[in-house]
Amino acid sequence: MSRWRAAAIHFSISVAIGLVSAALIFGVWYPPPYSQAAGADELVVLLLSVDLVLGPLMTLVVFKSGKKSLRFDLGVIALLQVCAFLYGTSVVVRARPAFIVGAIDRFVLVCANDLDAKDLSEGRKPQFRSAPWTGPLLVGVELPTKATDRNDLMFSGAVGKDIEKFPKYYTDYASVAPGLLKHARTLDELLAKQPESRPAIETWLHRHQEVANDIAWLPLTAPRSSLIMLIDRSTGHTLDALKINPW
Repeated sequence: MSRWRAAAIHFSISVAIGLVSAALIFGVWYPPPYSQAAGADELVVLLLSVDLVLGPLMTLVVFKSGKKSLRFDLGVIALLQVCAFLYGTSVVVRARPAFIVGAIDRFVLVCANDLDAKDLSEGRKPQFRSAPWTGPLLVGVELPTKATDRNDLMFSGAVGKDIEKFPKYYTDYASVAPGLLKHARTLDELLAKQPESRPAIETWLHRHQEVANDIAWLPLTAPRSSLIMLIDRSTGHTLDALKINPW
């Protein structure tokens, strides 16, 4: 077997593994439209570049038919590739979107690595005590009533850890939907401020004509970019997130 054929076989195996990984990442852990907002595109490019380039390239370099140490060399390459792939996958898994938190006047996308294990353990309900594995869970937050808790929250917010990162304040989204609706804005306001967003909005409204006349929106902030969350103005139910800058 030539080194080019060996590298091609290795590349084909790597591609198969890469496609399965991409399907899992974008189909389960980072469902659209949150993949780019959470930075999955950069992570996946890094992960797949390691998977598709590192192993096959090293095989191309070391492969020589009849070489005594060939099995050992290929075994080392496979081990290095597996270790690099597992490390990259662990980074992707730790950064996956965990919760979409409705907080006062906006939504916040919280990733799994934004949450401390201790804080997760204090979640009010079982579903709030671990980062979901099947896409982000929509929740709301209730502001604390105790003065000491409010003071603690104020100080933690000053260093970048706001209420959405404390599952002990999480509650069912339905209970906070009316309050969020009071801060919701109309699409006309958005179009006046962001006229370039008209094509995306009109395309969405055309596909969802049954609710097209009763839509409001709120900002959705995320680690890499911000989106808008469309809301049914009569019920407060979230409808979709669009890649439009709310600011």
